[in-house]
Amino acid sequence: MTHPGSEIKLILLDFDGTLADTRRANTLAYVATLREAGYTLTEEEYAARYFGMRCDEFLTRIGIADPAERERLRLRKIALYPTFFDTVRLNRPLWDFCRQFRAQGGRVWIVSTGSRANIDNAMRHLGIAGPQAVRRLETPDEDTSRKEERLPEENAVDGILSGADVARSKPAPDCFLEAMRREGCTPRETLIFEDSEIGLEAARRSGASYFRVKL
Repeated sequence: MTHPGSEIKLILLDFDGTLADTRRANTLAYVATLREAGYTLTEEEYAARYFGMRCDEFLTRIGIADPAERERLRLRKIALYPTFFDTVRLNRPLWDFCRQFRAQGGRVWIVSTGSRANIDNAMRHLGIAGPQAVRRLETPDEDTSRKEERLPEENAVDGILSGADVARSKPAPDCFLEAMRREGCTPRETLIFEDSEIGLEAARRSGASYFRVKL
């Protein structure tokens, strides 16, 4: 889906629910975090009413008014999240398309309302690298736990914007417009992939073409 006569130079990907199926992992991490703290939340309730919200907004909506308590719960959720990564799945067709797009000179960014720590942890699990991501060095080292190696360039993205990088979250278009600004691209040169209604509304407001993703 492109504008007539335009050339797409930039792809912007939402992460949760678009590039990766993280719905169950996110849900289970929140349920476990809140259960520890004495709050009741079912998987069904979170999935139906809160999935895709910024953490702080979600915790406020369920009645946690103390900012310090919300921050403590946010950090605990980040810590618990990787324990549920066995349920995370990469959207392989979309990722292969983006790899081919980058191989032909295009640019690919992840633009998400999620926390950067959660995104980074999930990307490492899926074998996707950020702009300067490293894992192990090929050179031998006595401390094998500290060996690092660059992931293959074809498994990387060119940039990441997370929820903390803009003042107004989706459905405001700010995150998409900021990624375009950093890449020097116009909406006519940009294609967005999104799954949620608030993400699709943000994409529409940005002026770029967009696809709805269903996992």
